[in-house]
Amino acid sequence: MRSPFTLALTGQSLIYHDLRHVSDEGFDAIKELIQKADVSFTNFETTILGRHGGWPMKGSYFGCSSPAVLDSLKNIGFNALALSNNHAFDLGPSGVLSTLEEVDEREFLYAGIGADASDASKAGIKQLGKRKVALVAMDAGPGPAIMYADNAAGTRPARPGVNKLDVSRVLEVDHKNFERLVAIQDVFQSNSMERANYAQPNDPPKLTLSDEIDFYGTIFRRSSGNCRRIVVDEASLQGQLTTIRKAASDGAFVIAYLHHHHWQPDWREVPEWVQSFARCCVDAGANAFASHGAPVLQPIEIYRGAPIFYGLGNFLFHLHEGEHEWTSPDIWKSVVATCSFDGNNNLQSIDLAPIVIGGEQRLSSNNYHERIVPVPASKGLTYSMLEDLSQRSQKYGTRMVLEDARIICPTST
Repeated sequence: MRSPFTLALTGQSLIYHDLRHVSDEGFDAIKELIQKADVSFTNFETTILGRHGGWPMKGSYFGCSSPAVLDSLKNIGFNALALSNNHAFDLGPSGVLSTLEEVDEREFLYAGIGADASDASKAGIKQLGKRKVALVAMDAGPGPAIMYADNAAGTRPARPGVNKLDVSRVLEVDHKNFERLVAIQDVFQSNSMERANYAQPNDPPKLTLSDEIDFYGTIFRRSSGNCRRIVVDEASLQGQLTTIRKAASDGAFVIAYLHHHHWQPDWREVPEWVQSFARCCVDAGANAFASHGAPVLQPIEIYRGAPIFYGLGNFLFHLHEGEHEWTSPDIWKSVVATCSFDGNNNLQSIDLAPIVIGGEQRLSSNNYHERIVPVPASKGLTYSMLEDLSQRSQKYGTRMVLEDARIICPTST
């Protein structure tokens, strides 16, 4: 039997500052927690401006970082990074190549981007301590088609980019609203070539059903009611699951990672398609599943003995002065989740340590750019955060027990 081990997972790390010289007792306590784990994981929510250069591919919400931030993450204690997210392509293919180069030089376990689609979809595999660990990381958008890695074909060269889980957004509308949409397109004499010019984030599909309409890049389907659905492409799904199965069959402990921005109206809730996808990953052999995108803490499920973290919010969330969109206190509160496994990869417990980015005293201020590092939540805030998370996780069959200001999740239905 292999030795027991621990896996620490955090919220995403949108990091612009070098944190190696930050002196803060609370931050030191968080670092110690992360450094104790055999595998410590975060999502690297930016791109590196390095040797390959690059150009901004966005107007708003653009970000890039110097290679020194990777040294900061190493110093904190992280040894595993997901790279697939909406900021990975902020400097274009050049940023992807620089990020690959810099994370590889620092010997992180990483996955989620690559020199082409085949490379981006590979599992990262590394021996961490006594355990062979695999990471499969992907992004489901929405994002422009150019951000996703592509293989060479004919005279078309390969494109460095992000590993894509291909999904489409379908808006189901009742008959009355559907006919209104058709009438609007008739008024403007809309045609398929014109609509293709406006298609975002992907090229419009070739519709074959009379009850579907491509409304300038968004698909509406006639239905008895009104709702929004995210549909995962079956071929793309099976490709990701095949990668997970291969890594598991080779004897690795597999972490599956998904980044997406197809959020519910209430960010704290889990989209149904994400739950279905997470369970598919576990069925394929993933020993743990984690997701980011919505910048808030979401429920936890234990499915077939594997922990599923539907959203871990933020661990580092560096903003520029003058950015004021992120007013909700939930954005600045999260947990460090330490999962303990036995030698057969069976989950034994999950210890949750609540954190606050910038400390509780800054939650009432609007100087968001000053919230640089996470520190432990106070006893009172810890209890309220864990109580809230416990209640929201109950619908996923997870039983949580408060113990010494922590939640331990030994079992689940």
